[in-house]
Amino acid sequence: MLDHDDLKWIAANVTELNRILQQVARSTDQVQQHKAEGRSVEILAEQVAQASNLSQSIFDCVTARIFSIAASAALPITPVPVERIVTTSDQPVRVSVKMPVGEVALAEDAAGDFPILNPQGSRELILLVDDDPELLEATGAVLEFEDYRIITAKDGLEALKIYQRMGKKIALIILDYFLPVMDGDAVFDELKAIDPDVQVVLSSGFGEQATLGGMLARGLRGFLPKPYSHERLIEQVHSIIET
Repeated sequence: MLDHDDLKWIAANVTELNRILQQVARSTDQVQQHKAEGRSVEILAEQVAQASNLSQSIFDCVTARIFSIAASAALPITPVPVERIVTTSDQPVRVSVKMPVGEVALAEDAAGDFPILNPQGSRELILLVDDDPELLEATGAVLEFEDYRIITAKDGLEALKIYQRMGKKIALIILDYFLPVMDGDAVFDELKAIDPDVQVVLSSGFGEQATLGGMLARGLRGFLPKPYSHERLIEQVHSIIET
């Protein structure tokens, strides 16, 4: 649990974050009403950056405590739900299907290894798993710029096929939480069934914190909240690969 000093730190910074957000709201009104020009836009951008940095600091403090607790207490692993999409005449509906960990059927891929981006890169191979092609491209470009080699998967099943075939070559997996067919926590448990030492960072919004604690206890190496900057991405990658 968070101790007294942690709670005081969070309370103080939440108060400061609220103050900044109130300033952002006022600056936004001024911009919208054209009461001020030029400098107002700059101030608004500065305030948004401050709020973003502060919220990230708060999140880092909380997750650091979760890591500490997870390291000292082994939590039981239970079967996780695998979700499939059922299409009706109105809208797609998510249906949870219980599937024991380690029993996802993977078809054999006769094509051999999957294509590697920046194959001549001097740094480690990283698997990116996300159903957003633009994010895959942008994140891949950042990692390629840093001379990492990259391989991508658009869903959990593809990620599992890749890791089953190439796992020994992959140093780190950056895994989105919301994926077609299988959500990130189910994919994570399947990866752990293949290789208990797999290195995985979960990437998503802040809404998955309830799931995050259990995943950290089961060996998740980190959490990368979206949207993330170039610097934040590389900092997270370095903190895991280089330790």
